[in-house]
Amino acid sequence: MFLDKLISRRVAAFESEILQKYYAEVENMYAKMRGWRHDYRHHIQTMKIHAANGEFADVVKYLDLLDEDLTNMETVIRTGNRMADAILNSKLSLAAERKIRVKAQAQIPVALTVSELDLCIIIGNLLDNAMEACMELPEEERLIRIYMEMKGNYLYLALTNTAAGGKKHSFRSTKGEGHGFGIARVEAVVKKYGGYVTRASEDGAFSTEILLPQE
Repeated sequence: MFLDKLISRRVAAFESEILQKYYAEVENMYAKMRGWRHDYRHHIQTMKIHAANGEFADVVKYLDLLDEDLTNMETVIRTGNRMADAILNSKLSLAAERKIRVKAQAQIPVALTVSELDLCIIIGNLLDNAMEACMELPEEERLIRIYMEMKGNYLYLALTNTAAGGKKHSFRSTKGEGHGFGIARVEAVVKKYGGYVTRASEDGAFSTEILLPQE
């Protein structure tokens, strides 16, 4: 009984930490978007000055910079599910900051049987591990591929990331016990829903596939 209570408290503490981290990441993304909107009027005034002085080449150059900046602010993935969009894009904004290329294709129902917390645990931990592995590589070799869709009555998620050559990456992280517990929670969530998880490690790549039954 005491052990069960201890485990329950640890799980609750971990889930609270995950949610706080997730909300912080989303707020960071939204803060950048608010900052861009706040500066919008200043950008217009700058371009007007260049145009008034006949500096049209500078106007084009400034527009190119704004276009690149706006692209970084846009939602990277639109799955059809708002919570999945928020979780994925908050993580992918971190990947962009770390110079990790991401190729994503995701289309899932608006409503899922999986709770928002459990979805956060699965996607968050998988992407954290993928980014950790990518950071061991030079920028030009960092790549994460994400694929999500419905396969019959199952939500299918596949994630593959590049990894340091010659290494057989395990599903466990090198960041210590706390992070390893997070990966164990992914397996626990999948098991709770009666789903399946498979993993594969080859030279230069590591992949995870998950199937979660949906009503």
